[in-house]
Amino acid sequence: MTASFSEIPLTRPSTPLLDLIDQPRDLRNLPEDQLSQLADELRAFLLYSVGQTGGHFGAGLGVVELTTALHFVFDTPRDKLIWDVGHQTYPHKILTGRREQLLTIRQHGGLSGFPKRTESNYDAFGVGHSSTSLSAALGMKIAAAMDNRDDRAIAVIGDGSMTAGMAIEALNHIAHVDQDLLVVLNDNNMSISKNVGGLATYFSKLWSSKAYNLFRESAKRVLKAFPSTSVLVRKTEELMKALVAPGIIFEELGFTYIGPIDGHNIPLLVHTLENLKKVTGPVLLHVATQKGKGFIPAEQDPINYHAINKIEASVKASENISVCETPPPPLKYQQVFGDWLCDMAAQDPNLVAITPAMGEGSGMVEFAQRFPERFYDVAIAEQHAVTLAAGLACGQKKPVVAIYSTFLQRAYDQLIHDVALQNLDVTFAIDRAGLVGEDGAT
Repeated sequence: MTASFSEIPLTRPSTPLLDLIDQPRDLRNLPEDQLSQLADELRAFLLYSVGQTGGHFGAGLGVVELTTALHFVFDTPRDKLIWDVGHQTYPHKILTGRREQLLTIRQHGGLSGFPKRTESNYDAFGVGHSSTSLSAALGMKIAAAMDNRDDRAIAVIGDGSMTAGMAIEALNHIAHVDQDLLVVLNDNNMSISKNVGGLATYFSKLWSSKAYNLFRESAKRVLKAFPSTSVLVRKTEELMKALVAPGIIFEELGFTYIGPIDGHNIPLLVHTLENLKKVTGPVLLHVATQKGKGFIPAEQDPINYHAINKIEASVKASENISVCETPPPPLKYQQVFGDWLCDMAAQDPNLVAITPAMGEGSGMVEFAQRFPERFYDVAIAEQHAVTLAAGLACGQKKPVVAIYSTFLQRAYDQLIHDVALQNLDVTFAIDRAGLVGEDGAT
């Protein structure tokens, strides 16, 4: 059972097992029954270290067990582990020789807050934006095949990133190329994981097993001689999977789909990953995780605990000590923008707000509550967001696109071709447009 914490530790916790792990090969030398204890220690150290430095928080807590299992089962860095976005990789950095450096993360001369190829050979691909992992992993796997190497490529992508067009394009191409590639879908908001339970777990074990997949391939060869029977058997298998799993779309794309399984159950993760090493062709493993797992406040409020500022020990005043009242902090720009947006919407019924999955970060929560019929969160789809705004402007509406500056570069073509060249009335509220050195180049 995962250890839970209600407070961020102010002193370094005792981590006797974790202290033995300087590289993943040390992890692979541990007996499997010690991995759960290691994961608890890893989570405790992560809480402590991020409390000291600030940084991304909830996503890393949610993949502690998954990260541990991946490095235990696969031969990293020979096997390439490619993380999408990268804000969940603090546990990965801890297990890959950077434990003591984690207290320098997001600081000048310290560790990057994201995977960085020049920082470690365990960081197979530099990242910071979403939905790039599948394309990169496929490219690495094709390169290995061209050199007659059998090293693996494993892409870990979140359910949010899977909504982006680039990820869908890659899924389509992966199935067409038919390489031995593992995609781990880290589903941490339960939007497509309604069937996690005993039956789904049983069938996930069955469908990932060597015996089942050998039988499946043999049956395919035999049934080719009986086309009508082959179609019936295939439809029956699809029906069984559809009853207990939401992944039939991946099967239709050509993937072997396994899941959803509990992403915090290390024995189950290890067993399933070991089985999947023997499966040929593209495989999608769907794991259900909880953002902020193991830290009760983050479990209850994953949005506000996506990232945190560092915790100062000096501000933890005792109940018996009176402290001077301090004035409230000044309004953040996001709050000012959100207030302005609501004021303008109240005056003009043609105003429409658009965001690519950044409603909270851009200060649009109140707008979404007050004007839900005029609020469009298009998910991670920056190109679509900009051209959607162009279409609204053509219809005499007044779209406001709230977008982070680093994500707007993904829609430059739409900005120029669809908006600027046509001189359309679209307002862009560009957030995080200044220098943010601690967040790195991406």
